[in-house]
Amino acid sequence: MGVGAFFTSKLDEAIGWARKYSIFQYPFVTACCGMEYMATACSHYDVDRFGAGLPRFSPRQADVLFVVGTISHKMAPVLKRIYDQMTEPKWVVAFGVCTCTGGFYDNYATVQGIDTIIPVDVYIPGCPPRPESVLDGLMKLQDRIAAQTQRY
Repeated sequence: MGVGAFFTSKLDEAIGWARKYSIFQYPFVTACCGMEYMATACSHYDVDRFGAGLPRFSPRQADVLFVVGTISHKMAPVLKRIYDQMTEPKWVVAFGVCTCTGGFYDNYATVQGIDTIIPVDVYIPGCPPRPESVLDGLMKLQDRIAAQTQRY
């Protein structure tokens, strides 16, 4: 391993560590899972200690898109546009069974999983998911962020 590779690998680790603990999330909340999403930010669970406590309501300032709730086909182009407006690197979390698979809405109006529209990095199942599951999903996302090869 040469000197350049040593510095590049250490720089990758430092940037990955910094990104891991500075998650700016964009909450795209459409349904009942929103209450559990908000409960995760309360003091009992405290998502702030993971570096993800400050939601951004502009896609250009966010790097993690939290899709929370049922997505209809009418809403799909809006979701896609928000995803496209986010800067790189960006990650997506599917929050709740309706977001992951369409849930019990097996009809023509509901998207059967947002992975048909945008790529998803972490799935958090449940109807609604417990805050503990949300924190587990957030830690899995942090592991993905830290292990990702950085682009300069």
